[in-house]
Amino acid sequence: MSAWESYIKEYKSYLKLERGLSENTIANYVFDIEKLVNYLENTAQDVSPVKIDEQEIQAFIYEISDKVNARSQTRIISGLKSFFNFLIFEGYRETTPLELIEIPKVGRKLPDTLSTEEIDGLIQAIDLSKNEGERNRAMLETLYSCGLRVSELIALKLSDLFFEEGFVKVTGKGNKQRFVPIGASTQKYILLYKESIRNHQQIKKGFEDTLFLNRRGSGLTRAMVFTIIKELAVKINLKKTISPHTFRHSFATHLLENGADLRAIQMMLGHESITTTEVYMHLDRKHLSKVLHAYHPRNKE
Repeated sequence: MSAWESYIKEYKSYLKLERGLSENTIANYVFDIEKLVNYLENTAQDVSPVKIDEQEIQAFIYEISDKVNARSQTRIISGLKSFFNFLIFEGYRETTPLELIEIPKVGRKLPDTLSTEEIDGLIQAIDLSKNEGERNRAMLETLYSCGLRVSELIALKLSDLFFEEGFVKVTGKGNKQRFVPIGASTQKYILLYKESIRNHQQIKKGFEDTLFLNRRGSGLTRAMVFTIIKELAVKINLKKTISPHTFRHSFATHLLENGADLRAIQMMLGHESITTTEVYMHLDRKHLSKVLHAYHPRNKE
């Protein structure tokens, strides 16, 4: 549908130039709009984004409800709302056809976390007699001590390390950069890996500045980091289902449990909205009770 193509093209430019979103994020937004376009084509409905109404959107939502879960439906509806709000903003429409469309209720999944003992156990299970051992220890220490996403970890560069100042520069979603504090012990493990392993590798062209390298001298993939962590979990007989993101969740939870400010955690995690960070407010009730009894003036009598 050529009518849709021109509006989608404008929308993509808006997401890139005005909102500064990454190519991957833009592709996800457009993918959900294309689901609607495909549905209209399959049902022989030649209707433009300017003319489509609530009934047609509702029929589309009903059609996909049997094919995708509530969480995916929520994402698709949110993506379509963003697109039609853009059309209103540009003056192509006066109202959105999704105004009365309800988003399915999705229970917020609380992130899995590891205890400090479990994290120590995973790191201690690394075989340091192998060349990749020093690298893996440095990677896991960095994941946990800086709360990085796996994509941010594998993208870290030597030029991102500002150890004298005690920070690393992290490039997050939408190519947004932030500075995250890094502790002395993690710095020590990174330097040890650099001096004992990385500095002696033959490095492929284009990866001279990449911090964590594979045995062939090029960058690691997300899948490789997942595999390393899964194998360590099996090694220590850890029953939890974990991933690199579990270290990030644990970073935030442990900071919060020890009294860190939610706004500070938001900045370190690189969350655009504080509501995203608030998922970590799932601290167990025992911890909250301890805080109340320790600090509330009525409990000190």
